[in-house]
Amino acid sequence: MSEPNPPQDSAGAPRTEPRLAPRPLDRPAVDPAQAGAFGRPQGVEGAFDKLYTPGTRNGDKIVSAPPAPESLAEAFGRPPGAEDVRLQRPAEDNGRRPAEHESPLWSRMTDPWRDPGSAAVLSRPALEPGAEDDEDADRPRSAQLSLPELLFGRRVKPVALGLLGVVCLLIGAIGGLVGWWLGGAGDSLTGSATIAEAEAGKERAPGSISDIAQRVAPAVVSIEVKSGQSGSVGSGVMIDPQGYAITNNHVISLATSDPEAKITAVFTDGTRTEARVVGTDPKTDLAVIKVAVSNPTVLQVGDPSNLEPGDSVIAVGSPLGLENTVTSGIVSALHRPVTAAGENGEPPVTYDAIQTDAPINRGNSGGALVDSTGALVGINSSIRTDGGESGSGGSIGIGFAIPADDAMKIARTLISSGQVKHADIGVNAASVAAETSEGAQVLNVADGGPAARAGVTEGDVITRVGDRLVRNAAELTVAVRQHEVGETVPVQLVRQGRTLMVDVTLGSD
Repeated sequence: MSEPNPPQDSAGAPRTEPRLAPRPLDRPAVDPAQAGAFGRPQGVEGAFDKLYTPGTRNGDKIVSAPPAPESLAEAFGRPPGAEDVRLQRPAEDNGRRPAEHESPLWSRMTDPWRDPGSAAVLSRPALEPGAEDDEDADRPRSAQLSLPELLFGRRVKPVALGLLGVVCLLIGAIGGLVGWWLGGAGDSLTGSATIAEAEAGKERAPGSISDIAQRVAPAVVSIEVKSGQSGSVGSGVMIDPQGYAITNNHVISLATSDPEAKITAVFTDGTRTEARVVGTDPKTDLAVIKVAVSNPTVLQVGDPSNLEPGDSVIAVGSPLGLENTVTSGIVSALHRPVTAAGENGEPPVTYDAIQTDAPINRGNSGGALVDSTGALVGINSSIRTDGGESGSGGSIGIGFAIPADDAMKIARTLISSGQVKHADIGVNAASVAAETSEGAQVLNVADGGPAARAGVTEGDVITRVGDRLVRNAAELTVAVRQHEVGETVPVQLVRQGRTLMVDVTLGSD
């Protein structure tokens, strides 16, 4: 159909309008990875109308697989003349009922395994109701054995029946023997003791006081010293397998003054052995004796620096001649300077003590003070009584022990050389005032001694030696002896209200 009233030019002829050019095609770049995944296969130019087989050109004839070997065909092929039984209905059946001439595989709709014509919905069960009961009803039932047949061997062999009886008799006999044995064992376990004769069981847990005492007691000996009609009793601790024992000097002082005195060490099992003095240190109230014994029980030495006030301790010794006495308590204080008068005109005794409230009495001297592990932490040395330190009277809960590390250091020196030298500052001092802790006041200075060379004068109050605070005269001695002979230590003193610091090179006593 032509357009009505088309545009015309001036001559009346139809005017032709210029046509628009087609839009340029926008062909974006194709990702090579996507082209490889979704593009045409190799060798295909057009649509997928030709089958492409790898290794052949597009359109070439496809070569099918070669026929099966004759041996496989004969083994797995259908035998000659066999009826061709179809396992699936032909497609043209359209679900119709199989005819009579068809394969018997589909001849019944009640096939128990499969109904090919059923839809994909719930169908009837594989077996018709009652079919299983019918099969059970048709199955023949076996005859059951009667009691006469079982007992008299009509259906069971007599030999088998006899063996069964023998087995039953054996089981009964074994059960009777086991019962008889258990009855006899029960009588021996219970015994014939009455309630009055029975003893209660004691539980001694590891680490208990009784357990520690049993381990420590064999290493603690009772020391007896006899000189004519005089004698003394104390305690000692075995510290070396060769028979060396450590004790207090005042325990064996009678033997040092009388060469004819006899020293006897008594062990916990009652064994009595002679002993001799190896060396003494009267200034610290320590001594070492050698006991004539082979391979004695030796007490393990602990570390007193690990003690704290309140720690449990146990004292083992022979107080008042009562051998193998055990008492317990706690550490009351540490670094307690103790001083006492010497024995038989000997110099005063001064040591840095462990204070304990474990009951200690005369005769405990030289015995062991052990910690909660049974290790030696101190040598019991003196007590404070209502009659004065180391005086008459009993324990009031203030006892003192020489720390084990100080005692062992002195004992090794005595064993090796027989004598001990202590560091000395070369002054005589006294406490500033009774029962105070203001320092140690210098009463006199030895000419040419360590203090004199350092510039210490009479009247100075020494308040510190090295790192140790000095609160009285006894602590001055203890603080100085903590250092070695020839060691230079700083000494703090107060002179006319001014605090001074001098360096003192310690000498030997």
